[in-house]
Amino acid sequence: MEESLLIGLASIIILGNLAQWLAWRLSLPSILLLLIFGLIAGPVSGILKPDILFGELLFPFVSVSVAIILFEGGLSLRLDELKQVGKVVRNLTTIGILITWVLSAVLAHFVAGIEWTPAVLLGAILVVSGPTVIIPLLRQVRPVGNIGSIVKWEGIVNDPIGAILAVLVFEVIVSGGLAAGYSAAIFGVLKALIFGSLIGVLAAAVIVILLKKYLIPDFLQNPVALMMVVMCYAAANAIMSETGLLAVTVMGVALANQRFVSIRQITEFKEALRVLLISSLFIILAAKVTVDQLATFNILNWIFVILLIVLVRPAMVFLSTYKINLKRKEKLFLSWMAPRGIVAAAVSSVFALRLGELGYENADKVVILTFQVIIGTVAVYGLTASPVARFLKLAEPNPQGVLFAGAAPWARALAKILLDEGYEVRMVDSNWENTVAARSLGIRSYYGNILSENILNDISLAGVGKLFAVTPNDEVNALAAMRFTDIFGRSEIYQLRSTKKKSDDEKDEMAQHLRGRSLFGNDVTFSLLNEQYYSGFITKKTPITEEFTFERFKEMYGDSAIPLAVIRESGNLGVFTVDSPLVPKAGETIISLVKPPEDIKLPESKNPGISKDRKI
Repeated sequence: MEESLLIGLASIIILGNLAQWLAWRLSLPSILLLLIFGLIAGPVSGILKPDILFGELLFPFVSVSVAIILFEGGLSLRLDELKQVGKVVRNLTTIGILITWVLSAVLAHFVAGIEWTPAVLLGAILVVSGPTVIIPLLRQVRPVGNIGSIVKWEGIVNDPIGAILAVLVFEVIVSGGLAAGYSAAIFGVLKALIFGSLIGVLAAAVIVILLKKYLIPDFLQNPVALMMVVMCYAAANAIMSETGLLAVTVMGVALANQRFVSIRQITEFKEALRVLLISSLFIILAAKVTVDQLATFNILNWIFVILLIVLVRPAMVFLSTYKINLKRKEKLFLSWMAPRGIVAAAVSSVFALRLGELGYENADKVVILTFQVIIGTVAVYGLTASPVARFLKLAEPNPQGVLFAGAAPWARALAKILLDEGYEVRMVDSNWENTVAARSLGIRSYYGNILSENILNDISLAGVGKLFAVTPNDEVNALAAMRFTDIFGRSEIYQLRSTKKKSDDEKDEMAQHLRGRSLFGNDVTFSLLNEQYYSGFITKKTPITEEFTFERFKEMYGDSAIPLAVIRESGNLGVFTVDSPLVPKAGETIISLVKPPEDIKLPESKNPGISKDRKI
């Protein structure tokens, strides 16, 4: 028995991480693979049986996990974003919820054949979407402009509102109808909003005070924060069921928008925990579906799911945003982004059991239909969100642009070539002359410190996916690399050495995990690049052909040439680094710092046929 339990727990973690990795490698929606893996592990093979594995702890575990995910989602919500998207978010989470509720209930009754009471409860459950689904999709789609903020705010705010709405609807049902439960519902809304918000703000205030007075050592910051999230959730739920989701969301928003202490360490921990929890929850969610439930996935239920996608969501978006300054293509994208997730599954399962106890024959259909909606919406939106966003020209393409921390002359020359080739380029320098010189070349440049608190608010990173930390200061470069790792990912953070190692045996003064990937070569430093540039070297681009190979390039320009980057046929930008030397192929273009062609003695019988030379 113990071995089977251990295998079940291990399979959840292994399958979850494997699905995430395969999704990354294959550029597929991770949620879709998580559901597929869960269905294979659960009803198809029978390896994973969540009900047996967790027993009565299943729903408490799911609830606490969702609370942590919502808290982490709250940490990503910046109140200043509401200046641009506040009206849209307000309408989507008020008028939009009401429209979704009513239309979903009507369709559940007339299309899926559920009696009115369970149908009304199902409509309340299906208003949620949530960060468990939205955040991974947004990471994949990379929407431009304010549309990403709108989808993020709606998804995170809808979860607690939808859960509380479902609780209130159930209380009305238990009370014997709308007339008897009307006052209870109004009182419940006020109680949820007041106590949920107060508990969330209080929990955030406690963490801020503890951090500000240095009462928590660094190694306990994350455990204490996690403890406060669970305490906040449990305390709010003790007052009213599902109010805890609102409380932890408010807690996250309050922490994210205070300016008294840094919560970077807490944020990084919660991001890693979120990925693990989302992976595990979706595996459990899919594995919990039984063979009998799969057999009841009938055609009428699928028609209901289709109508939710093509009728209910578009109607909700266009009616909610009527007379709001939102472009038509943005409304169309919003109309195609309403996947359901963990909260809908958890809430439907709990209330279906209670409805069954009250004698409603269609109670089981609430769970079955909810799972079909989850599977259908995740599959449809997961597979089509990116193509739709690209078709509407709302998706940021694979960001290959470069943010330069430092705008020295040789860096400006490289940036100018990249800009002329169509890449997005940004430069930040605390030297005013360097900033002005970069601007004179047409490069979007910012005067200030790359480590400034407000620098991310000043810089538009649309189309930018790499950091080149190329200041003459190793410590500044390392700090910049650490700061932008969360934004671009460690693989796209590059750092230039300021000085050369005295010997190969000499160890770096700075730990490797505090640095970016070393740019260009072991012997290439800021001082060397500056020296060569001022001695007359030029930054140029050279096409590599079948005749003029990379070997011929090195033979022609010799060891003094410094390859910097490669423009691939796909348009991706390759970067020469110490850990992964590149070998440009025919059809690609190499950007390098070399001696001027007139200073080079060409081999007698070889003509490189170089074109597109450029001197900056």
